Amino acid sequence: MRAMLCKELGGPSSLRLGEIAAPAAGPGEVLVRVRAAGVNFPDVLMTRGGYQLKPTLPFVPGMEAAGEIAALGAGVSGWAAGQRVIAGTRVGAFAEFVCAKAEDLWALPDAWSFAEGAGFRVGAMTAFAALEHGAAVKTGETVLVHGATGGMGLAAVQLAKLRGAVVIATGSSDAKLAVVARQGADHVVNLTRGDWVAEVKALTDKRGADVVFDPVGGEVLLRSLSAAAAGGRLLVIGFTSGGPTQLPSNHILIKRLSVIGVRAGENARGNSAIARDYAETLPALMRHDTMRPHISLKVPLERASEALTALVERRVVGKAVVEVA
Repeated sequence: MRAMLCKELGGPSSLRLGEIAAPAAGPGEVLVRVRAAGVNFPDVLMTRGGYQLKPTLPFVPGMEAAGEIAALGAGVSGWAAGQRVIAGTRVGAFAEFVCAKAEDLWALPDAWSFAEGAGFRVGAMTAFAALEHGAAVKTGETVLVHGATGGMGLAAVQLAKLRGAVVIATGSSDAKLAVVARQGADHVVNLTRGDWVAEVKALTDKRGADVVFDPVGGEVLLRSLSAAAAGGRLLVIGFTSGGPTQLPSNHILIKRLSVIGVRAGENARGNSAIARDYAETLPALMRHDTMRPHISLKVPLERASEALTALVERRVVGKAVVEVA
């Protein structure tokens, strides 16, 4: 089969199209013919050797895919060849075929394209783990979503609105924020113009946000201590700004803030009840049109490195997808 291979840790530009043996479905696994694969920031980090998971070289990046079931491994029931599915993988999706555990499959709704299916899983799972398991967002609360123009951020905007929250979405581009507003955000704030903390305070009658969803880190997370309401919850999703952030404990103490680290995949791998909740609740979210991912970039398999580079250069609104012919 054709696959995009990472043979050296040189970042996205080091990926090369190659021919490798197609995988075979083992016990409890399903072989999926990939039609589209979602592009995520951990894919970028893995090509640099900078992610927690460090696959043995050479490896095929790609954490989520959509396609059709090609074969069932021993002991798999409830699925059939030809069925349209979304598959969760840790690596391997940038290829014509990928194997996934049967429990990591969701049915792809008939009305959804393969590209939409490929762009749903990682963002929706992270948003769900953060807003529901982490912060337990309640109807009427204010949720401040940083990085709202990215895949995870946009999924958080959609889910927070679905759960009845008031959403303030931030970004650095008016054009990108206009897309976020069309996806349901109540207010959008450009971080590059003026005092965004003061703007958040003004939008919340000086209270601040009850919940802060932050995949950015750095100065954004640091200033979010001031933008959060007393007793607020800060959800630390990642560090796309470049690295971890040191937070002043006096602010956390005085404002009675909760700082919650979110690792959606690890939550499920370490807790069967959470894994069951994911398997039941997340596919059900696809029945809501408001949860459809916004796909702003599609590239063919041989140009997968371009999609990763576009992600790094912040040229993607919502999700980028690699399409496999």
